[in-house]
Amino acid sequence: MNLPKIPLADWVEATEDWLEDNLEPVFDFIGVIIKGIVEGLNWLLDAPHPFVIIALFTALAWYLGKWRLGVFTAVGLLLVENLELWEPTMQTLSLVITAAFISIVLGIPIGILCARSNKMQKIVTPILDFMQTMPAFVYLLPVIVFFGLGVVPGVISSIVFAIPPTIRLTNLGIRQVPEELVEAADAFGSTPGQKLVKLQLPIAMPTIMAGVNQTIMLSLSMVVIASMVGAQGTGSIVLRAITQLKTGIGFEAGLAIVIIAIILDRMTQQITKRSKAQ
Repeated sequence: MNLPKIPLADWVEATEDWLEDNLEPVFDFIGVIIKGIVEGLNWLLDAPHPFVIIALFTALAWYLGKWRLGVFTAVGLLLVENLELWEPTMQTLSLVITAAFISIVLGIPIGILCARSNKMQKIVTPILDFMQTMPAFVYLLPVIVFFGLGVVPGVISSIVFAIPPTIRLTNLGIRQVPEELVEAADAFGSTPGQKLVKLQLPIAMPTIMAGVNQTIMLSLSMVVIASMVGAQGTGSIVLRAITQLKTGIGFEAGLAIVIIAIILDRMTQQITKRSKAQ
């Protein structure tokens, strides 16, 4: 005796249709905001001469990580400019910064709520497991339906893929604050807000920054997949090189992504080290 098949696909598509019919203005508003942020960042990064942006990034890297990181940043970005990949690389950086920023803005408060409530943690944890294990191509489908093609679905798919580490490590960092310090703060009459801002967040900051670092790296790892739904940048060059079997062009674009990944990774690591030292 065969059991009847559960019509899960029909349920999912019915839910998708209902959301599209009833929440279209919300999706349009979200799309306009995300597109505006990406285009604004892209203008800021692409409008000045590349040497100006290279000098700014080099100075920041030198300040955070001393001369080695500064030299690598300068040489790496000059190589990107020499390969004539500056504009698509800045497009990629705009997408990554937008996805990482939104992930952090949403992820840290959710992580704080999870740290304060075991019930909230039990609700959120399986959702995060689902987001991290579901293949990215699957949740690209509803994102395309709701937002169409372009940079917006690329950013949203990156957020879905990249936000879990920030939530998990914010929750973990706050829960790892020594209980005796929390009790001492309570004894001195601290409000929950004061306890969070002046005690828990500063102590948890290294762990939170580790989550931020992972979120940035995961956002960057999505650039090729995001290009499949219309996002521009080095990911689209890699995708085009794959379809045309242009190994050299694909390697150049991939190298530009690696350079940006290393720079962002080392910078956030240095920020994490500074937060530990404080």
